[in-house]
Amino acid sequence: METTQTSTIASKDSRSAWRKTDTMWMLGLYGTAIGAGVLFLPINAGVGGMIPLIIMAILAFPMTFFAHRGLTRFVLSGKNPGEDITEVVEEHFGIGAGKLITLLYFFAIYPILLVYSVAITNTVESFMSHQLGMTPPPRAILSLILIVGMMTIVRFGEQMIVKAMSILVFPFVGVLMLLALYLIPQWNGAALETLSLDTASATGNGLWMTLWLAIPVMVFSFNHSPIISSFAVAKREEYGDMAEQKCSKILAFAHIMMVLTVMFFVFSCVLSLTPADLAAAKEQNISILSYLANHFNAPVIAWMAPIIAIIAITKSFLGHYLGAREGFNGMVIKSLRGKGKSIEINKLNRITALFMLGNDLDCCHPEPEHPGYD
Repeated sequence: METTQTSTIASKDSRSAWRKTDTMWMLGLYGTAIGAGVLFLPINAGVGGMIPLIIMAILAFPMTFFAHRGLTRFVLSGKNPGEDITEVVEEHFGIGAGKLITLLYFFAIYPILLVYSVAITNTVESFMSHQLGMTPPPRAILSLILIVGMMTIVRFGEQMIVKAMSILVFPFVGVLMLLALYLIPQWNGAALETLSLDTASATGNGLWMTLWLAIPVMVFSFNHSPIISSFAVAKREEYGDMAEQKCSKILAFAHIMMVLTVMFFVFSCVLSLTPADLAAAKEQNISILSYLANHFNAPVIAWMAPIIAIIAITKSFLGHYLGAREGFNGMVIKSLRGKGKSIEINKLNRITALFMLGNDLDCCHPEPEHPGYD
């Protein structure tokens, strides 16, 4: 009896211990959330002055952590292990509502995937032209190389996707923190002059209007809902009835890392510029690094901007791909199930990959108007 109790306690202790896979998923969550949009966040968040920025910094963790934890718990509420969000919604709301929610889930994520496909093509094309002084290949060929390269990682499965994302997080965070530290000698008191509860001086809007416009930008910048379902399913298979506790812990660490690194970068950028500078950057519709490179005459920052963007877009693409694939697979499975048919999951994943590759290339082929990282 004592032996059984001891082995049970030991088993629980081993499951509660932090594992390498937990670190990998923590970085994967971070990688999905923090994309190239972080290069525009200091402008959008800081242009209203310091008070809205401080309020956003305080709200960032609770607003994003509790929302993502709630979604994780919803996925974990399914009866059977291995059920993703598309199966759980059908279980809770019925077949009809399940199909509708799965459709909405897919269309909430897939357009973002298309945007990332266009963005990485634009960024690499601009980098080759402006920083490397090269003539980029025809856009169709360039987009094919880039998207097929990212889709190659997808072919190795979910674990490889998350592992690749976790690896890409390290150079991204490293460069972001180096830039934030590099700007410290440039900090000035101009931003502190906007410490007013009455107005957001740079925009001319009141405090509440500034927050109304800025908070959605912040929430989107920390959003990693597309990977939550895959995360919850993987952890339930690994930890069983301890999955909810473990998921909450991983999410907490991921969000602490997001808030500390991103908000330090944002504050460092804002403190190194004046409100007028931030307003000018917003008017020009360029990334904060492009503006800083011109403002401080630092070509190295101009070089780093597209490199950071390429890393950020790649890891966010991979994270959003998991969610988009889940939604597309869910629609196909539910449609076939209604006809009394089924499909092998690996075959369906290949069909989904071809569908997404074709659509991504179709979106990238035209020559859109886009700002370069120069």
